Amino acid sequence: MGSFSIWHWLIVLVVVVLIFGTKKLRNVGSDLGGAVKGFKEGMKGAEDKAAEIPPSTGQTIDAEVRKETTKS
Repeated sequence: MGSFSIWHWLIVLVVVVLIFGTKKLRNVGSDLGGAVKGFKEGMKGAEDKAAEIPPSTGQTIDAEVRKETTKS
């Protein structure tokens, strides 16, 4: 079971085009491109929002957690 040669990939490509058709494949490619573009814009927006948050002042809050017990 070695890797596929170029001929195997060409046959797979022809079968996919015959099954789905070029119009359907073009629509899938367009939808995928739009999704990637939207993801990139969302990531850029998240970076912009992170840049707006002021850095912390470096103060540490010291706290202690105690478990409350009840007498039965």
